[in-house]
Amino acid sequence: MRKLNIFGLGMIAIASVAFTSCSNDFLDEKLNTAINTDYFKTPEGLNDLATSLYGNIRWHFGYEWAYGTTLYGTDEFTNGSDLTNEPWNTYDSRLNPIKATTATGAANKNCTGPEELWDQLYYGIASCNTIIANAGIINDEKIKNRCLGHGYFLRGYNYYRLAAQYGGVVLQTVPASGVIRNFTRATEEETWAQVISDLRNAYKYLSHEDYTYGKGVTWNKATAAHFLAKALLFRASERNSKWNSKYIDSDLKEAIDACDYAIEARGGNLTEDYSDLYAKFNEPNCKYEELDEILMAAPTNGSAGSDGRFGQQVNAYFTPQFSNFSLWVKRGVWVGIDYQRCRPTEYSYSVFDNKNDARMWKTFKTVYNINNIANKDLAAEKNLEVGDPAIVMILNNRKDNTYNGYTFGNAATCSPTWADDNNRLPEGVNGKWAPNSLVLFQNGEYVGDTFGRGGKNISNFFCGINKTEDGSRNAEKGKANRDVIMARLAETYLNRAECYARLKNFGKAMEDINVVRRRASWKNGEDRSAYSDGTQAFEKNGLFTASTSGVKNEDLYKAYAKYNTYFLSNPEVELGTDSSTENDMMLKSFPTNLPAEDEYILSKVGAATEHERAINFILNERSRELLGEWQRWETLSRTGTLVKRAKAFNNEAATHIKEGKHELRPIPQSFIDGLLNNDGSNLSEAQKKAWQNPGY
Repeated sequence: MRKLNIFGLGMIAIASVAFTSCSNDFLDEKLNTAINTDYFKTPEGLNDLATSLYGNIRWHFGYEWAYGTTLYGTDEFTNGSDLTNEPWNTYDSRLNPIKATTATGAANKNCTGPEELWDQLYYGIASCNTIIANAGIINDEKIKNRCLGHGYFLRGYNYYRLAAQYGGVVLQTVPASGVIRNFTRATEEETWAQVISDLRNAYKYLSHEDYTYGKGVTWNKATAAHFLAKALLFRASERNSKWNSKYIDSDLKEAIDACDYAIEARGGNLTEDYSDLYAKFNEPNCKYEELDEILMAAPTNGSAGSDGRFGQQVNAYFTPQFSNFSLWVKRGVWVGIDYQRCRPTEYSYSVFDNKNDARMWKTFKTVYNINNIANKDLAAEKNLEVGDPAIVMILNNRKDNTYNGYTFGNAATCSPTWADDNNRLPEGVNGKWAPNSLVLFQNGEYVGDTFGRGGKNISNFFCGINKTEDGSRNAEKGKANRDVIMARLAETYLNRAECYARLKNFGKAMEDINVVRRRASWKNGEDRSAYSDGTQAFEKNGLFTASTSGVKNEDLYKAYAKYNTYFLSNPEVELGTDSSTENDMMLKSFPTNLPAEDEYILSKVGAATEHERAINFILNERSRELLGEWQRWETLSRTGTLVKRAKAFNNEAATHIKEGKHELRPIPQSFIDGLLNNDGSNLSEAQKKAWQNPGY
């Protein structure tokens, strides 16, 4: 079988590359082919092995599994017309213990298999086991604690991911020699006990000051505290209700204490402007990757050899297929490939207060400008030039009737009649006809999925999010160079709020929620029509040279629009409005009398009890704050809301998703088929079935 030696020899995958911990940048790799596993039994080798653990988390963002296992099949995202990972979104028969191939119905060879995550996480665990087992040979107490802290943290984190996806798994906590083929599967309770034990140890050994590689990148005590709280909250949540009653009270209180530490260690303050987290990235290793709010990030910086096996490839997964449906916008180095993998659902738009919540306008990319004259006659007729709006997406709300009589769509498939006759776009583009336009609601009905090509359920024309945009790449298909945020303080506040809510301390829960919502409000003097994203890194670096398409990149870059459609989407708001919306964003009560957008969603999922209303509101707030941040599937699975919310808001998932089955992933058949009994005999079919999760 493939990759069965998951414990014994997993560290060999990184054994031929040593990382120097005294380098200015730990991502600068030093090739040393003379190294063998004996090196990892020396103080120097253990220190290098601890440093190399950071490479294990970069894998998560190297390919299609990044979104397939974390975002698909939830209330937030569905597939566009590219169907690479469709089974992970639809939950049909192709999502099973064996990787789907083109022969078994996959759209292409890139469909994620259930073994992808399983194998990679166990490789990291094997390295951690070596560090933990041998750390006693290190005489320097600070270095020893640092190595132990890193070993316990990654092992705890990897087992957390395994437990979140698969439930009970194989627990191997000591180095193994050679290939092992007989294992025992731990229960879910035993697995969570191991996760929590490891993260408690990481919290014990990691220091607060250990910023060896930069804030957010280096795992420190605050990072461990954040994930310890998440693990405790997971054990206390609904998915584990059959056995967790004896843990709930103590776990929630310990989780609150851990959150307290993480929040206090980072000064308690969120980054003032939400845009700083994602939309102001302008070059690798810029100040926006060093914010105190960032507790953990997968590091990358564009240096030769720092990409790992796959590099960072998530920059293209959230964009609509602008070059296909619009024709007026060409791809270029500055924006990369418009893969249109992750299409937001109606829920992901309507969960926001589109008037008062600035996060919506700092997250969604609503305008692309013309950088290619697709039809010279039409351009002359409509007085269109490079730099005019090519794609305009209006994110109105359900109650808005302004656009009921307008025709929307794209020039490739219809003849749009909409133009901005009300002069609500910035000076210079006022009154321009946009060849491609979209609106969310007409006549009180959601129509946002009816444009573009592919049909309603697989549309390629949608408004995507900007959290991974990166203009620092050196090629159209180049790998991204920005860090990927994996944990930040706003989530810590929401985790603590959920713990308080579960303990029925709704006042304290509301205080934490309001910390997050206060930052989300518009500030006095803030320009609500301004827009930015990581594409601007291209402009800063001055990479305006001739492209292979024969068009100067300077012209291609003009597709980047520095404005949004806030005022088009909120026709009742007076142009130029720049006053604070903090009062409108603050909760006045919880969990009763919630904002209108939340009451609508809670009614759709039937959240009636005090507990259901509190948990589902926090799930809504997590969407507003953390949309697309690689954890939605596990959050919904944890809270027992995955099936209900997917059925309510994800049309493509609704048909096949089932209670009692899809809250867990299938155990990889490649692993099960390679197992042996203690006497060396093959497992019987009944034994193999006993290894598998229910329903698969």
